[in-house]
Amino acid sequence: MAQVLDAALNKGDSAALERYTETCLARVWRAQHFSWWMTSMLHRFGDDPFQRELQLSELALVTTSTAAATNLAQNYVGLPFGTLR
Repeated sequence: MAQVLDAALNKGDSAALERYTETCLARVWRAQHFSWWMTSMLHRFGDDPFQRELQLSELALVTTSTAAATNLAQNYVGLPFGTLR
């Protein structure tokens, strides 16, 4: 927000300000999905054997795949602002 306000107020560039809601919403939805995914992967919701196998499969993937681990790490710390939409 500070960069957007600086550009609008000090440089007369309101383009980023006009896109701010859209930009933020993209990040919010990414964070919501990541939160849901982590919760689904790490917490048990009943004793459904199918769900448990899905969880174990996902955990195996993020602990053995560099690409999957990188994706988890990037989402955990927050993606760079310019990478969405």
